[in-house]
Amino acid sequence: MLRDSDASFGRPNACGMPQPVEETDHPVVQIAPWQAVSRRGAAWPGMAGEIVQATRRGRIQFRFCASVHMLAMYERSVRREGGTLVQGLPKSTLCDCSRKLIFVPAGHEYHDWQEPRTLSRVVFFYFDPARLASSPELSFSSTSFAPRLFFEDRALWDTALKLRTLIERGGSDHRLYAEALGIVLLHELAQFNSEKDRAVARVHGGLAAWQRRKAVDYIEEHLAESVSLAVLAQLVRLSPNYFCRAFSQSFGMPPQRYHTRQRIERAKTLLAERRGSVTDVGLSVGYSEASAFSAAFRRVSGLTPSSYRRSLD
Repeated sequence: MLRDSDASFGRPNACGMPQPVEETDHPVVQIAPWQAVSRRGAAWPGMAGEIVQATRRGRIQFRFCASVHMLAMYERSVRREGGTLVQGLPKSTLCDCSRKLIFVPAGHEYHDWQEPRTLSRVVFFYFDPARLASSPELSFSSTSFAPRLFFEDRALWDTALKLRTLIERGGSDHRLYAEALGIVLLHELAQFNSEKDRAVARVHGGLAAWQRRKAVDYIEEHLAESVSLAVLAQLVRLSPNYFCRAFSQSFGMPPQRYHTRQRIERAKTLLAERRGSVTDVGLSVGYSEASAFSAAFRRVSGLTPSSYRRSLD
C-alpha cells in the first residue's frame, strides 16, 4: 500500500475526480471493488509504483485522472469481456492484454473495466516530471506526451520490469537507482513519442475522432463479413486512398489488418468461453475454411486456435 509517509507528490484531482479510497498523499488508480485486489507499492522522489494483483474473479473497474503521468504495465490480463478507454483515443475491447503497455499523460482520463478470464496482474507507475528531474537539462515539464493504448515496446518493458522488481523488494533502499530508472522511462517515452510524431508528419491528416468511431463501429458490427474499403471511406466522407493512409496513421495498421486482428480477438473470447469447436468459432468470425482461420489466428497470436485454447486450461 502507498502511504502518506512515502509520498512525494502533491494532491491530485486535475480532472475533479474524488480522492481514491486508499489513504495516500499522491494519486493512485481507483479500483472498485477495492476488496477484489491486493496492492503493494513504493514511492521515491517524484515517482511511485504499485503492483495490483486480482485476488478473485468478478467485474473490476480501474479509473485514473491526475496531474501526473501514469504508465500501466499489463503483465497478465485476459478478460472475457471489457473495455479500456484513454482520453483522446478510440476505446479498445482487446481481450488478451497481457504484455501490453498503456501510457496516460497528466490530465488525461483512464477507465478500464473487465470480467477477467484469469486473475490479472498490472503494475502502475506514476511520474511527476517536474520533481523527478531536478537538472534543467533533464526537465520533462515542457515535453508534450501523447496517450498510448495497448502498445508494445521492448525497451520500455525491460526498464519497467526493473522498477517492478524494486517494488517487490520494498523499494525504499534503492532510491537513486529507482529515480534513474524513472528518468530512463520518461526518456524512452519521449523518444517513442518523437518517433511517432515524425511518422505522423509523413502522412498528414489522420482521422478525426468521429471518423475513427464510425470506422471502428462499422468494423465491429461486420467482423464476420468482408469489409469494403470503399464502404468505410464513404462512411467517413473520404476517398479510399486517403482513408487508407489516414486510418493507418490513426491505428498503426491498414484497415484490413485491423479487421483481421479484431476478428482474432473475438475468436479468442469465444475459444476461452468454450463456445463450440474450433471450426465453429472460425465460422462465427467469418472464416469458412478451418485452415484459413488457423493461419490467420497463428499469424496474429503466434499460436494455433487449438493451442491457444489448451493454454487457458
